[in-house]
Amino acid sequence: MAKKQDYTQLAKEVVEAVGGKENIISVTNCMTRLRFVLKDDNIPSEEQVKAIKGVKGVMNKGGQYQVIIGTHVCEVIKDVKMVAGLGDEAPVKTDDGKKDTLFNRFFKTISGCIMPMIGPMIAGGILKGILTIFVTVGMLTKDSGTYQLLYAAADALLYFMPIVVGFSAGKVFGCNPYVTATIGAALVYPSLVTAVSGETALTFLGLPITAATYSNTLFPILLASYVASLIEKGAKRIIPQMIQLMIVPLIVLAITVPLSWLAIGPVMNMVSEVLSSTVLGIFNFSPLLGGILFGAFWQLMVLLGLHAAFVPVLINNIVTLGADPINAVLGLTVWALAGVSLGYALKVKDAEKRAVGFSGMASCLCGVTEPTIYTIALPQIKCFAAAWIGGGISGGILAALGAKMYSMGGDGLFRIPSMINPAGMDISFYGFIACALVAFGVAAALSYILADPNK
Repeated sequence: MAKKQDYTQLAKEVVEAVGGKENIISVTNCMTRLRFVLKDDNIPSEEQVKAIKGVKGVMNKGGQYQVIIGTHVCEVIKDVKMVAGLGDEAPVKTDDGKKDTLFNRFFKTISGCIMPMIGPMIAGGILKGILTIFVTVGMLTKDSGTYQLLYAAADALLYFMPIVVGFSAGKVFGCNPYVTATIGAALVYPSLVTAVSGETALTFLGLPITAATYSNTLFPILLASYVASLIEKGAKRIIPQMIQLMIVPLIVLAITVPLSWLAIGPVMNMVSEVLSSTVLGIFNFSPLLGGILFGAFWQLMVLLGLHAAFVPVLINNIVTLGADPINAVLGLTVWALAGVSLGYALKVKDAEKRAVGFSGMASCLCGVTEPTIYTIALPQIKCFAAAWIGGGISGGILAALGAKMYSMGGDGLFRIPSMINPAGMDISFYGFIACALVAFGVAAALSYILADPNK
């Protein structure tokens, strides 16, 4: 059994460098970064934070002070929370009383609500792809118990997304997360879903309930949770504390659940459809141009730490439309950076630098690009340009082919199962593999030519 790494010292140094626990409002993590919400983000010294052993870089974007750690960040954050005195069950505060831009507030909210479920969502997407392969080659049938059990594991989070997101949103909005999860459960309650979809119209106090389904939806529960938080805060001001435990949730549920079915859900479903149609309309106006731009410059958004703000749009495309051409292209940018790592590793003579290149390639193929970005692409901007060219060329080709991504999946090698059409492998699957090799090969060749072996 591998010995568990102790990150206590790293956590102490990071917490101290960002201004101490007194300066920390909250901290979350994504795939590779600690994302701090600080009272004063002018206190940390970027050079001091970067100098800490185990820190790969720093970004201060989107209202968050982001400390780049690596794929083991999920272990590091436990010690950071312990050192900073933040419990796992503490609310994820996103409003510290400071004036902030609307985008930054939106970014913090989305990160807090969605990031906790990214891991299992990606796992489900990979599992769906594997099951499709097994069905295609005849190893399983869709009516077999094995398939149905594993498909339930793969699809459960998306189907019950209102419950999972409701719980996270309750923490973010500073209200009871079990109440907001219950609101999410009411949106997918089986007998109610069946009733509103029946031939006889269902009403609430004489008001018609729109026939709709909220499984696999994101935005209705986000707004419903925010409304619930306002109702809870208002109820606590007027309800005596000794009976708040029972009466406040009663009030919140009795108001928010009907309101969600009557107004919030239908309105947010419309917003969701408009959002997806608008984004895809822009992309479809010129798939070739869109593929080139997204394929070339998506990793710049990763570099700036702003990519998480696009996650709800990408998820929304998958859950409402069943497929997403934009995310298909984004997956190629990882292969381009893997190629950059290989080209760099083959060009340099120093053994340690070569090891950095090969390890960066392995990291990219596993879906994590930050090591390559910060150790190779940024120090040698020409190598970054090689990735832009490789990603842009391959992205344009894939978009022109009309390829789509069918489930939320990982990146690198783990993106491939998500490109499998549930109806059977088609151009999305074969085209992605071909374009990934193009991105990898073009970027590797250019990186080999452009890399400076002496840097």
